[in-house]
Amino acid sequence: MNPSSSADVAVAHSAEGSDLPPYRYNAEMANEIELRWQERWRADGTYRTSNPVGPSADSPAGNNLSLTASAPRGPKLFIMDMFPYPSGSGLHVGHPLGYIGTDVYARFKRMCGYVVLHPMGYDAFGLPAEEHARQTGEHPRINTERNIANMSRQLARLGLGHDDQRSLATTDVEYYRWTQWIFLQIFNSWYDTDAQRARLIAELIELFETGQKATTSGAAWAEMNDVERRTELDEHRLAYLGEAPVNWCPALGTVLANEEVTNEGRSDRGNHPVFRRPMKQWMMRITAYADRLLSDLDRVDWFESVKIMQRNWIGRSEGAYISFATDAEAGPSGPAIEVFTTRPDTIYGTTAMLLAPEHPLVDELVADEWPPDTDPRWTGGAATPREALDAYRAQAAAMTDLQRQTERDKTGVWLGVNCVVPTTGEGVPVFVADYVLIDYGTGAVMSVPGEDQRDWDFSVRFGLPIMRTVQPPPDFDGEAYDGPGPAINSDFLNGLEKADAVDAICDWLEERSCGRRTVTYKLRDWLFSRQRYWGEPFPIVFDETGLPLAVPESELPVELPDLIDWAPRALDESSDPEPPLGRATEWATAAYDLGDGERIYRRELSTMPQWAGSCWYYLRYLDPANDDALVDPEVERFWMADPDGGVGGVDLYVGGVEHAVLHLLYARFWHKVLYDLGHVSGPEPFGRLYNQGYIQAAAYQDHRGVYVEASEVTERDGKFFWGDVEVTRHFGKMGKSLRNAVTPDDIYSAYGADTLRTYEMFMGPLDQGRPWETHSVIGSHRLLQRVWRSLIDEQTGELTVTDVEPDADLERMVHRTVDAVTDAMSDLRFNSAIARITELNNELTRRGGLTPRSVADVLVRLLAPLVPHLAEELWSKLGNSTTVVYAPFPQADPAMLAAEVIEVPVQVNGKVRSRITVDAGISPADLEVAAKADERIAQLTAGADIRRVVTVPGKLVNIVLA
Repeated sequence: MNPSSSADVAVAHSAEGSDLPPYRYNAEMANEIELRWQERWRADGTYRTSNPVGPSADSPAGNNLSLTASAPRGPKLFIMDMFPYPSGSGLHVGHPLGYIGTDVYARFKRMCGYVVLHPMGYDAFGLPAEEHARQTGEHPRINTERNIANMSRQLARLGLGHDDQRSLATTDVEYYRWTQWIFLQIFNSWYDTDAQRARLIAELIELFETGQKATTSGAAWAEMNDVERRTELDEHRLAYLGEAPVNWCPALGTVLANEEVTNEGRSDRGNHPVFRRPMKQWMMRITAYADRLLSDLDRVDWFESVKIMQRNWIGRSEGAYISFATDAEAGPSGPAIEVFTTRPDTIYGTTAMLLAPEHPLVDELVADEWPPDTDPRWTGGAATPREALDAYRAQAAAMTDLQRQTERDKTGVWLGVNCVVPTTGEGVPVFVADYVLIDYGTGAVMSVPGEDQRDWDFSVRFGLPIMRTVQPPPDFDGEAYDGPGPAINSDFLNGLEKADAVDAICDWLEERSCGRRTVTYKLRDWLFSRQRYWGEPFPIVFDETGLPLAVPESELPVELPDLIDWAPRALDESSDPEPPLGRATEWATAAYDLGDGERIYRRELSTMPQWAGSCWYYLRYLDPANDDALVDPEVERFWMADPDGGVGGVDLYVGGVEHAVLHLLYARFWHKVLYDLGHVSGPEPFGRLYNQGYIQAAAYQDHRGVYVEASEVTERDGKFFWGDVEVTRHFGKMGKSLRNAVTPDDIYSAYGADTLRTYEMFMGPLDQGRPWETHSVIGSHRLLQRVWRSLIDEQTGELTVTDVEPDADLERMVHRTVDAVTDAMSDLRFNSAIARITELNNELTRRGGLTPRSVADVLVRLLAPLVPHLAEELWSKLGNSTTVVYAPFPQADPAMLAAEVIEVPVQVNGKVRSRITVDAGISPADLEVAAKADERIAQLTAGADIRRVVTVPGKLVNIVLA
């Protein structure tokens, strides 16, 4: 039987047979119990949490979030999941893993007296939703709303205790109104590098007016006209229009952020070819926050692996900018080439200058003719430098960044000009080379082949000289050497080690104004435009100058028009983007009064990327119906501030590690801008981050590599067959593309939601991957059946509990179980908690008879976070009229946790002669003393020569006599 097949569900369920006791806990009973209690929770608003502060706490104004009467008041806890895309195919059993985990933790903490906020919403704008709508032929709004309804049903059926008053979708107009409002805060801000924070553009204007800050052009503010002033301000905005090389995906009809392009140079959505080309797009100046995004990672409680991924993405490098003069047609005063290098101490080894094909100086530098006696290897076989450049650029444009950087023969063409090495005054040729990327550093590299293998390979290919500037160790027999050693062939640097050499050359460069120390980052400004329909419209318009203007906040939201012809058109590589909003001809222009009377303006036709709505949704959960503000300040401080002076933020944020860079980096950036502007109380949005693992499942491929339906595969003699076709098996993430998905609906039907919850939490630690095996689900179901039988008679449905107190051994076991489960729950080790609960229930089963009521009470409360429906049913049957959701979690009596006593056999010459009772944690030395002191052993060893004593703590003592 295929372990991942949903067909196993029916087989496993039917194995129980039809002749069952009338009150056996089976799938039918589980479903009846679960649906009944879910309806009760909805009717009672069991999981609704009020805002204890702010205008909505005690009055019908604001959001009027009501608090369940039975809920305790205590310390706050904000728990959140990375909210899902509303997939058209719905959930498979791999999706709820993290949601169940946060639900168990939230329930546990409620029972511990915390005021818990645990909401859920949907990330419904963007490429995933639009592509699914395009595939189905439906309008994105209809398709998205249907998908949300289906996913909401599936999540509710799991019994997740989300606050239904706070549910939201990024596509809700009342939600994206505030997404647009945040964009305007960013657009109307600039980054003050002296103060290291964002400030309002109005403050920048004041600095220009008073002369406290010089304009970029150097012109006096008072002497600039309106267009010049607006252009100057746009140069400083945190959200700005900039022309830069972008990732153009003609098949999707839009540009993509770097993070949305695979290493193979294809779109991560749809796997379409992506091309680099210059284009004017909206950008976010996230690079201004690079240092703060880096340093504040040390202040949050995240997995170190995620921090490392963010640090690597930000890519901080210390080095120097160096200016190389050129001998272009303009003469010695021609344009200078600026490079960034982390090894300025190797400058004496520079034998060529290499520029990216996209470098802006290339067209200015390229010569008209080849100089006499040009090495034919440098020309690419072209008649002129321009022809060589054009051909080489076309070749490079067809390659991905990964292809350009991978190990292969190094290529390039000479531009017909040289540049001057400032330390020697010698000229070196300026090449265009495709392994130099415009997005790294300045897009220019001083080629130092003695210390860089790629430069070495390039120099060998083009016959360029090679000179070492760092002394390799005597046993070094390679080519380029990039290790430590004293400087050589470097004039006044000779003999200096790296750190001292770097300091010395930087001083030299700065004294002569041809270089300076600096810090650079791999991080690039965030490309924020998408030429798609299904996204938030920009609250931006343009006048006749072509410069952007903000839509007044009072005019928000700028609503997305209902287009019939909304689908993007597949274009060719050379085509310009065609934003679908341009087809909404009436919407594309708008009348506003922006201070000089009502006029007609042209709207921005691109939309925001899907990341926009997910950058701040945690804040809207706090105050979802507030029409007057993004979030009430008191409400935000209650849920987000750290009373102990830490960074604050969401107390527990659970999601997949695939969001380590994209979502988390973007959200941190937005939050820091809002923090600088005084809209939030702490510098970080997520105080504690936890990455859940993935559920994997068997997938099967035929000889063509095509995936076949896993549920139709059978195993015969250790081989796997799809019909009569042999297929190969491997394990991977569960999903539609691998045709190995198992739906939670199938599991609900066969076993109930509580069984699914138990199985997923018991499969392994929450932060680790685990294989799905449908046939193993029945083990979790049988555990719940045994729990049911410990308290309920299967023939009568009556309680089988007694008011007789448990004996000392059972009482001790109960308290030890409570202690262990509390520790495991607190640390999100739910598999360990289930194991200890199972041990306690097994002991009750072993004993048989009636279960002490006090033990039954504890057992149900221990189970409540894990299996809330079954726990509610048993709690009610135990005579409780209030919900178990807010029942106090059991507390262990420290006196009951003292070390228990054990019996240890004592041998003399290998034969058991007595038994002693000692503490379970006794040391080997004390155990030996206790054994010798035993009356029987003392008699047997009196006067004898004891050669040695073997002690095995908890097992035995063997006294060996001569």
